[in-house]
Amino acid sequence: MAIEVGTEAPDFELKDNHGRTVKLSEFRGEKNVVLLFYPFAFTGVCTGELCALRDELPRFENDDTQLLAVSNDSIHTLRVFAEQEGLEYPLLSDFWPHGETSRAYGVFDEDKGCAVRGTFIIDKAGTVRWSVVNGLPDARDLNDYVKALEAL
Repeated sequence: MAIEVGTEAPDFELKDNHGRTVKLSEFRGEKNVVLLFYPFAFTGVCTGELCALRDELPRFENDDTQLLAVSNDSIHTLRVFAEQEGLEYPLLSDFWPHGETSRAYGVFDEDKGCAVRGTFIIDKAGTVRWSVVNGLPDARDLNDYVKALEAL
């Protein structure tokens, strides 16, 4: 079960598609965070969702907001995926320990070995203010993210 709105977002430290370390706590007091978990790079629904975010990036990555997308792929896979699709926001690898961050947020599917489609809006204080969790085949609606961010 996904963590609840109103709880403190679990901190994490993951490598991005360029091998840089990204910690959620680095954004505390500075930016709201859109934390998006997705199953795997190069799959149809995931590619569609991540490219839709790319096309609307100023809404999700600006002076007040940081977009972080997390999958259980390796950083090498994420680097190629980002280059192929022109994704310029951080793609974080929850590869090893496998799914540790996905589990902390309650969105890891143990049977499939990957994260389901969970999105969490985290405010500058580090509190989860909005979330949605969809099954593997079900794409999310970006307009819902925009509304949640506007409400902060």
